[in-house]
Amino acid sequence: MSEASAQSEQPMVSMKRLNKWYGDFHVLRDIDLEVAKGERIVVCGPSGSGKSTLIRCINHLEEHQQGEITVNGITMTQDIKRIEQIRRNVGMVFQHFNLFPHLTVLENCCLSQVWVQKKPRRDAEKSAMEYLERVRIANQAHKYPGQLSGGQQQRVAIARALCMRPEVMLFDEPTSALDPEMIKEVLDVMIELAQEGMTMLCVTHEMGFARTVADRVIFMDEGQIVEEAPPETLFNDPQSPRTQEFLSQILGH
Repeated sequence: MSEASAQSEQPMVSMKRLNKWYGDFHVLRDIDLEVAKGERIVVCGPSGSGKSTLIRCINHLEEHQQGEITVNGITMTQDIKRIEQIRRNVGMVFQHFNLFPHLTVLENCCLSQVWVQKKPRRDAEKSAMEYLERVRIANQAHKYPGQLSGGQQQRVAIARALCMRPEVMLFDEPTSALDPEMIKEVLDVMIELAQEGMTMLCVTHEMGFARTVADRVIFMDEGQIVEEAPPETLFNDPQSPRTQEFLSQILGH
């Protein structure tokens, strides 16, 4: 096999025998997971099942104690340069936006480009405006986050992550802090990203979104992957009694 074809077949994200504890609490238990380039994964499960911790380990926002994580061919170590390499490959969107309130929308989107990527300010602003246009919020570029709705702020957060041109996007319950009428505008942007081939891992209870975009849905409970399958298979014919119980509660509403 040629080096090029071997590289194209390597997973974008790989976790092997991943374990994490908070003190005595074993939050992730022997996680094995591979995500192919362009694959869209939705992670669901009850509160406290470890799903947010799982995706936060990918860019070292949470530190695992055992096992191996590799992102785009880079294996994570304690070396800060290695961690920074991985973070340059990974964009993340949080539940509560995490925008800087004292900076305008445009400044929020330029900050990492200027400080991390060392881009000239003019280039950073041009890139930021392109991505703000892409998430349909360029007309709010000179406002402050506090002047925007929750849905608008979350779209800014997505644009900010995209400005770094990541290989992988992580979404940690991106709609759970939003009013119901704002959820669709954020999900629409995420669906477009998925359709364009972005590798995505998304923790969410939005099962309609999972049906629309996910290649695989992963159900977690008590720090373990209980079951994984394409969405139609998992929703219509779950094998684990625990998955069946969870889905009956989620899909029943």
